[in-house]
Amino acid sequence: MRAPGRGSLGPVTAMSRAEPGSPGPVKAVSVISTGTVRIRPEHPGGSRAPLPWWLLTSRRWTPPQPINVYVIEHARGLILFDTGQDRASVTDSGYFPGGLPGYLQRRLARFDVGEQDTLAAQLATLGYAPADVDIAILSHLHVDHVGGLPELAGSRLLVSAAEWAQLARPAPEVRGFPRRHIQLPGLRWQPVTPEPVGDPALAPFTAATDVMGDGSLLLLPTPGHTPGSVSLLVRRTGRPPLLLAGDLTFGAGLLASGQLPGIGSRRQLADSSRKALALARQQPGLVILPAHDPTAAARLLDS
Repeated sequence: MRAPGRGSLGPVTAMSRAEPGSPGPVKAVSVISTGTVRIRPEHPGGSRAPLPWWLLTSRRWTPPQPINVYVIEHARGLILFDTGQDRASVTDSGYFPGGLPGYLQRRLARFDVGEQDTLAAQLATLGYAPADVDIAILSHLHVDHVGGLPELAGSRLLVSAAEWAQLARPAPEVRGFPRRHIQLPGLRWQPVTPEPVGDPALAPFTAATDVMGDGSLLLLPTPGHTPGSVSLLVRRTGRPPLLLAGDLTFGAGLLASGQLPGIGSRRQLADSSRKALALARQQPGLVILPAHDPTAAARLLDS
């Protein structure tokens, strides 16, 4: 399934559905896009210059990148991986804080989120509404991943305990964690900690969170972009597995070539990237789908 494209991005909605009668619990995986973002080239491709230098001096922007949300139709409910960007971020002048946090955000990213790009509008293209979402998993808590939270008061919200702990540290907004858009009244947050696993097919990962208790959706710790970033391994019957990678990388090709993003701990990014690539060797046909990869929709459709 494809929806009309957005400019040069091409198709931004795609679905990979299980064969009719498939016994597996994962019935379909779709990608929807809650707008686009332009970032500094040093952000996805890395830079030899320190982060403060390139962030404050760079004059270039990338072409628009999608802000992807992955929608999983499971036999026991509807699950989101990430929630996208809030349209209020481009319509409400007070959405971002003032002072240093606001200045850094304006230097870092330029968002374009139309009326058709809200989480509710994008879910509607698949025949769903936010009220249908049983579980939303956050790869991490940066602004372009938490935008749908105001619409998900009825959902269970999973985040790694390591990521949740960042909100209690000093100056979370300066470090990219918009606490006032995360800790909203009425939300059902559930911080989770990975548990040891002995499945050799997951090597080199030795810990995971089994989201549904059936082995089909496994949260894997992939810190680096943020201290508590996670990726979701989706294991499907009769289809290649998927690794929903958040911002571990900004493109499957960048990951394969060894390029690390310019934001985060390079040591942790390198270690998590090594593990993701090793997992791909363990899991035949594994399709890696980052949050901002313009090729993700086409590659999901082909899977």
